[in-house]
Amino acid sequence: MLIFPIKRIADEVVFLSVVVGLMMISCLLGTNILASASVPQDEVDALQQIAETMGATDWKFNANTCQVETVMSDPPPSLSEKNVSCNCQFENNTCHIVHIELKRFSLPGVLSPELVQLRYLQHVDLAYNYLSGSIPIQWVSTQMNFVSLLGNRLSGSIPKELGNLSSLKYLNLEANQFSGTVPSELGKLVNLETLMLSSNNLSGNLPKELVGLKNLTDFRINDNILNGMIPDFIQNWNNLERLEMLASGLEGPIPSSISVLEKLKDLRITDISGTIQAFPNLTKMTGHTRIVMRNCNISGEIPGYIWRMNSLRILDLSFNKLSGELPSVISTESWKFIFLSGNSLSGDVPESILKKGTNVDLSYNNFTWQSEEQPACQTKDLNLNLFQSSPKENGLRAFRPCMKDFKCSQYSHSLYINCGGDDVQEGDIVYQGDANVVGGAAKFFPSENGHWGLSSTGDFMDDNDFQNTRYVATLTSPNIYPLYSEARLSPLSLTYYQYCLQDGSYTVSLHFAEIQFTNDKTYNSLGRRIFDIYIQEKLVEKDFNITAAAYGVLTPVTKKYNASVEQEILEIRFYWAGKGTTRIPEIGVYGPLISAISVEPNFKPHSKGGKTRIAPIIIGAVGSCLIFLALCVLWWRCYFRAKPGRKQDIKGLELQTNSFSLKQISIATNNFDPANKIGEGGFGPVYKGLLADGTVIAVKQLSSKSSQGNREFLNEIGMISCLQHPNVVKLYGCCIEGDQLLLVYEYLENNSLARALFGTRFVLE
Repeated sequence: MLIFPIKRIADEVVFLSVVVGLMMISCLLGTNILASASVPQDEVDALQQIAETMGATDWKFNANTCQVETVMSDPPPSLSEKNVSCNCQFENNTCHIVHIELKRFSLPGVLSPELVQLRYLQHVDLAYNYLSGSIPIQWVSTQMNFVSLLGNRLSGSIPKELGNLSSLKYLNLEANQFSGTVPSELGKLVNLETLMLSSNNLSGNLPKELVGLKNLTDFRINDNILNGMIPDFIQNWNNLERLEMLASGLEGPIPSSISVLEKLKDLRITDISGTIQAFPNLTKMTGHTRIVMRNCNISGEIPGYIWRMNSLRILDLSFNKLSGELPSVISTESWKFIFLSGNSLSGDVPESILKKGTNVDLSYNNFTWQSEEQPACQTKDLNLNLFQSSPKENGLRAFRPCMKDFKCSQYSHSLYINCGGDDVQEGDIVYQGDANVVGGAAKFFPSENGHWGLSSTGDFMDDNDFQNTRYVATLTSPNIYPLYSEARLSPLSLTYYQYCLQDGSYTVSLHFAEIQFTNDKTYNSLGRRIFDIYIQEKLVEKDFNITAAAYGVLTPVTKKYNASVEQEILEIRFYWAGKGTTRIPEIGVYGPLISAISVEPNFKPHSKGGKTRIAPIIIGAVGSCLIFLALCVLWWRCYFRAKPGRKQDIKGLELQTNSFSLKQISIATNNFDPANKIGEGGFGPVYKGLLADGTVIAVKQLSSKSSQGNREFLNEIGMISCLQHPNVVKLYGCCIEGDQLLLVYEYLENNSLARALFGTRFVLE
C-alpha cells in the first residue's frame, strides 16, 4: 500500500533536481554573457568628460559592470545617490548607458554638452547639486524622456530648443535661477506629463501654446513673478491630476473652466491678486485629496458639497473673505487638516468637526466665543486652534478662548521670549523659553503666568506628515549665540501676542538668524526663506529674507519697529505668502522663522507691580473734586458779581498750586514766540517753554476778556490739582499777573492730555 506514494515522491525529487541543474547552467551561461558585455569606449570617454565638467574630482566608472565606483575624492555626502544604468540587450554583447543619477553631491561645475554623445540616454537626474550656467541646447539631440535639474544654480533663459525634445515626459527645473518668459515652444512637448518650474524668476504670461500639453498630469509654477490672469486653457489639460500655483504672480479669478478637470486630485492656488470671486465650482472633482485655495479673494459661503468629499484629506481656505456658518453635520472621516483661518465665518463651532486625528484651525474669524462649557473646549487632546476665532468686540476674551473671563489686575511693560528654546539670560535680561510648546498644524498656546502666548497655523507640505517635528529648528554650533541656536517655525502663520500690557509706545525687536541653510558651496546653501511680518495688524515687512537682511546665514540680525499699544494687547504675526524655496535642503523647509522677541517701552514705566487700572482712580478722584468745583463755581458767581476787580478776585482764591511770575514764563517761552506755539485751545493758545532749571513745560494762555476764560481757569486748576496719578498730566502751577491767566503743565511729547492717555486715535482740545 505504501509503494505508490514513495515512488511518486522519488520521481518528483528527480524532476526538481533536473530543473535546478538547468537553472544553474542557465545562470552560469548568463553570467558569462554579461561578463563579456561592456560599454563602448566612446561612451565611457564621454561619461568621463561629462563627470569632470560637472566637477566630479575622482570619477571612476567600471565599463564591464556599468557601475560608478567613486565620484568625489572626499567621502560622499550621507544622502548622496549615484547610479549609472545600462541596457545590455544589444548585438555583439554591447551595453549602452541609458540612466544617469548623481544626486546630492553638490557638484560645482556646469552642464556638459557631451551628454549628446550618449545616444541611448533616456534618464538624467542631477538634483541637489551646485551646478551653474545654462542648459546646453545640444541636449535636444538626445532621446531623453526624464530630466531633473532640481535645486541647482542654473540661470539664463529656459532654452526654447527644449521644445524639440519630443521624447520628453518629465522636466523639473525647480529651485534654480532661470529668468525670462516660459518658452511657447514647450507647448510642442506632446508627450510631457510633468512640468515643474517653481522657485525661479520667470516673468510674463503663461503662453497660450501650452494648451498643447494634452498628456500633462502634474504642473507646478509656484514662487515666480509671472503676470496676467490664470489662463483658461488649463481646461484642456484633461489628464491633469496636480496643479500648483502658489504665489506665482498670476492674477485671479480662478477660471470657472477648472471644473471640467475631473481627474484633478491635488489643487493648490494661493496668494493671487485680482477681483473678489465666488467659490469655484469643484463639483466634478470627486477624487480630490487636497484643496488649497488660500488668500484668493474668495467670498460667500463654503459650498455644502465640499463637506461631503469623502476622499479629501486637506482643505485650506485660509485668508479669504468667506462668510456664513459651518454645517451642523460634517463628514470628516478621511480628513486630516482643515484650515479656515482669516475669514468672516460665524455661528457656533459644529461638534461634528471636532474629531480626534483631525487638525482644525478656526483662528481669526467671527464664530461664537467658546466658553469652558462648549464642546470645542471639553476635549483637551483635540488639535484645535480657536485663537481670535470670535469677533474683536470680545476684547481680551478673543485671545483667551475656553477660559474663564479675565481682567488684568496688573500690567506689564516689557516682554522677552526665546522662541523655540529654553530660558536664556542675556546680560540682565532673561528671555522666557517656549521649548515645552509642542508644535502642531493647529496650535494655540496661552502661557500660564506670563500674559503671552502663541498661535501657529499650517502643515508643512509633502513632508510625509512629520507632525510636530518641524516646528522648532535647532543648531548646535559654537559659532552662534545661544539665543539664536533655536528658533520657532511655522508653515503658514505664526502669531505671538501679549495682553495686560500697559498702553503706550513700544519698541518691538525681532531677532533672527537663518539656521536651516548653510554658509558653504553646497546645495544646502541655496534655500530662500521669504515671509511677511505684521505688527498690530499692520504690514511692516513684505517679502522679508533673513539671509539678505543679515548678509549671510548663521548671522544674527535684529529688526526694530515702533508699536502703539492702545487696548492693552500687542500682536506680532509672521505669514508665509507662498514665496521662497520649499524643497531645500529637503522637502518642507520654508515659512516664517523667529529666534527671539523683545518688547520694551518708549516711556518711563510705572511701578514694578504694574500699573493699576486708572479708570477707577480717575472716577474716584473726579467724584471727590465735583464738590470742590461746585463750590468754586458758586463762589465765582457770587464773588465776581460783588467785586469787579478780576485780578485781585482770582488771586484771592486759595489754591494749592505753585506760582510763577510773568517774567519767568516770558523768558521760558521767549516772549511767547509764535515759533514756540504748539496748539490752540478753546480759550487760548498753548506754548512750549523751558524753565531755568531745564524743565520743559507747556503754557496754556487763557483769555481774560470773558467770564468764560475765568471759569475755564478756575475749573482747570481745580480739576487738575485734585487728580494725582501717573497717567494724568501734571499741573506745575499758574501765573496771575496783569491781565494774564496762565497755566503751566508738564510737557508731553504727544501734545495733549488726550493723546497722552489714549494715543493718536483721539484728539481732544
